[in-house]
Amino acid sequence: MTAQSELPLSAETPVLSTDDERERSAYRRQEIFFWAPIVALGLIALICFLGPLVLPILAPIGGSISNANLAVFAPGHLLGTDPAGNDNLAKVLYGGRVSLEVGFATVGIGLLVGGGFGALAGFRSGWTDLVISRLFDALLSFPALVLAIVIATYLGPSELHVIYAISFFSIPAVGRLARANTLRIRSATFFAASRIAGANEWTILRRHVAPNILPNLLTFSFLSVSVSIIAEAALSFLGLGVPPPNPSWGNMLALGEQYLDLRPVLLFIPAVAIFLTILSLNLAGDALRARWAE
Repeated sequence: MTAQSELPLSAETPVLSTDDERERSAYRRQEIFFWAPIVALGLIALICFLGPLVLPILAPIGGSISNANLAVFAPGHLLGTDPAGNDNLAKVLYGGRVSLEVGFATVGIGLLVGGGFGALAGFRSGWTDLVISRLFDALLSFPALVLAIVIATYLGPSELHVIYAISFFSIPAVGRLARANTLRIRSATFFAASRIAGANEWTILRRHVAPNILPNLLTFSFLSVSVSIIAEAALSFLGLGVPPPNPSWGNMLALGEQYLDLRPVLLFIPAVAIFLTILSLNLAGDALRARWAE
């Protein structure tokens, strides 16, 4: 009798252990997919901003013409030099600073301005919603890159002006998303309860609207940073972004295009940097969306 009662337990034990192991493996895979792109993005930012301060990296400009066009892995120049003798590693790191600053600054402006007005439009509706929505529609009706080129041309080439130019199409995109999410939660029970309790508009927006729409806005923002980095590179490539000799990934691409037949590595270096950064941003945005959807 005792042997018969123990038999089912011993037979079931491996099944439970296998299921637990599968759950643990699935959890580990989810954690890897979540943290890997975020860590990669953090490393890219850390290397670009702190690398030149702690590593023996030369200045990105002011190189000697005697060191022009050194090959990759040349002594003292890990990624070689450009036709002016400037170190390519230093240029790609300092150029990464510009791209990340422009990308996150434009999206930050979009979150603050576009997110704020979009939430206000969805919250109040009526004439407020009509005016703000039509303003967003007007900005979105212009081709984004063409509008950025016009603004950058009018203001002149500089990093700050590039941020202003790209923000013009970051604001309405985030604003429309914030409005749509605010309209979605207006029918929620807690929203109605807050109004019945006598909470003012600012309190409802701060305590109930913002926390509920922020996850979707942050997920969208990671993808928007990628678009902003590409837009900055395009403007700098056209000579409307950061003016040479100050490095940016865009004007490095422009220089590489001029020497494509002779030294394709000059184009390859910034292209790989842009690819890795955008890949990390997109995967981080997907990971955040999957985590918040659970």
